[in-house]
Amino acid sequence: MNIIGTSINHHTASIEQREALHLSKNEITGFIDILRREYLTDGFVISTCNRTEIFGLPMDNDLNIARIQDALLDFKKVDGLSNRNFLNFFSCGAIKHVFSVTSGIDSLILGDSQIHGQMKEAFQLSIDMNFSGTVMRRIFDTAVKVGKRSITETGIGEGAVSVSYAAIQVVEKIFSAFENRSAIVIGAGETGELAAVHLKDKGIGKITISNRTFAKAEELARKVHGEIIHFDDLKDHLHNFDIIVSATSAPGYILGYDDVKALVKKRRGNPVCMMDLALPRDIDPKVAKLDGVFYNDIDSLGSIIDQNIKRREREIPAVEKIILEEMQNLFAWYNTLEVIPTIKKIRDFFEEIRQEEIEKIRYKVHEEDLKKLDEMTKRLVGRLLHNPTIRLRNVAESGLNYQEVANYTSVITSLFEP
Repeated sequence: MNIIGTSINHHTASIEQREALHLSKNEITGFIDILRREYLTDGFVISTCNRTEIFGLPMDNDLNIARIQDALLDFKKVDGLSNRNFLNFFSCGAIKHVFSVTSGIDSLILGDSQIHGQMKEAFQLSIDMNFSGTVMRRIFDTAVKVGKRSITETGIGEGAVSVSYAAIQVVEKIFSAFENRSAIVIGAGETGELAAVHLKDKGIGKITISNRTFAKAEELARKVHGEIIHFDDLKDHLHNFDIIVSATSAPGYILGYDDVKALVKKRRGNPVCMMDLALPRDIDPKVAKLDGVFYNDIDSLGSIIDQNIKRREREIPAVEKIILEEMQNLFAWYNTLEVIPTIKKIRDFFEEIRQEEIEKIRYKVHEEDLKKLDEMTKRLVGRLLHNPTIRLRNVAESGLNYQEVANYTSVITSLFEP
């Protein structure tokens, strides 16, 4: 299978370079036009914050993959990137890499749950642009299957491996039901935004955003359908919330021990969960000693993340087993593409002889008898060719490489040359 691929990812380039190289959907569409005009008959392009990759079937078997790399670097000029930043993949290695990416084991965050959907979108764009033939579509279908099996049959995606998500999972253990709970997220940066989105996805009853820059608070509040509290008024309202997530870039505590002690008193015995996701910390860690306060910071959440990462790492062999199984199935199917024309040629050869013999007796027997002879000879030819057909398919699926299958079928085909 003459598939080739090239990739710039978190193994080969800095985050700044990867972000600068990122292609929007419109840019991918434009670059695919270049690829199919000069380099690939079909294929796909995926571009995320952690990788930009191009895979496909070359127009010319002698195509130097560096030409595709040069085309990308010319299309999206990024300082400091060159051919040395690319990883190259061919045939089995290319297929294995595509499956590894889709399953999440090649992600910066092991078991990344987003990459499966991102790969499906890349495949669909290729299909929509008529940039995928029979072989490539089969690769797409198998890659999606690998991703789905990895999610459902292994624990590669289980357990939080980001601070924001780990925080929400801890909160879930304290408050089993979120629909009647209220939460405030202090800070509208990346970490705060992720925490707010996770809370919304978990069905939090009420969510409020507070940030020093009011416009950013408004933007995040719209995204999660939440409310806003002015940062200067924050301490007057904190006692109204069951869950407090803080993720600002303040240089020191924004909530001291006395502040939290005061809000605990106002809550009249109702517990409060406080998640400090800032570095340096936003909340004085001494508040953990107060009755009714469940406090966690990055250090305590980090130990949870470390355990979850180790748990995911133990699932890698199970995912690799799935990848191997689906690669074998894919290549077995690919080999059958070589035997199908051979099977058809043999059947056509016998069918032509059968029809010639039927024609010889057409006017020597009654019409009803002719129909019976026609049906009987069809069954006879079918039975004669049944075992050879099965044998040819078995050869194709036996694990021989494509060239070995081609050699085998060429010998068979030569026996039935007119």
